Amino acid sequence: MNISIICVGKLKEKYLKQGIDEYVKRLSGYAKVEIIEVPDEKAPENLSDQEMEQVKQKEGERILAKISDDTYVIALAIEGKMKSSEELAESLDKLATYGKSKIAFVIGGSLGLSKQVMQRANEALSFSKMTFPHQLMRLILLEQVYRAFRINRGEPYHK
Repeated sequence: MNISIICVGKLKEKYLKQGIDEYVKRLSGYAKVEIIEVPDEKAPENLSDQEMEQVKQKEGERILAKISDDTYVIALAIEGKMKSSEELAESLDKLATYGKSKIAFVIGGSLGLSKQVMQRANEALSFSKMTFPHQLMRLILLEQVYRAFRINRGEPYHK
């Protein structure tokens, strides 16, 4: 399975990079994992609704340029469906079973994802009703994907 994590913005925090590197290494026995960063759109603090949409649209175009037609897209969005770790594991297992070997998880910037990205997504996934920094979300996502592979293989770690 080929898993891409497409995210807006550069990761600067060393401690997050170390955690992400650890999970990418752990996942290497299960899947090829690639983290694709697209530049965030520079914008002032106080934006009008129209300016926010323009920022999301520009970031969305950069995201969509990284997604091939044969990729199954899971957008991380607060309004998405919440799943347990077991349900995520089952979803990934079903995708593999039905030949969906290219999966992209998409993490938007601080304003979220554009309508175009949400329309391209095959599903929207929410980790919580809480808001997390998008940089931290990469680490949380990788840990859950790793947990899903362990669950699917019946390997210890999950409990």
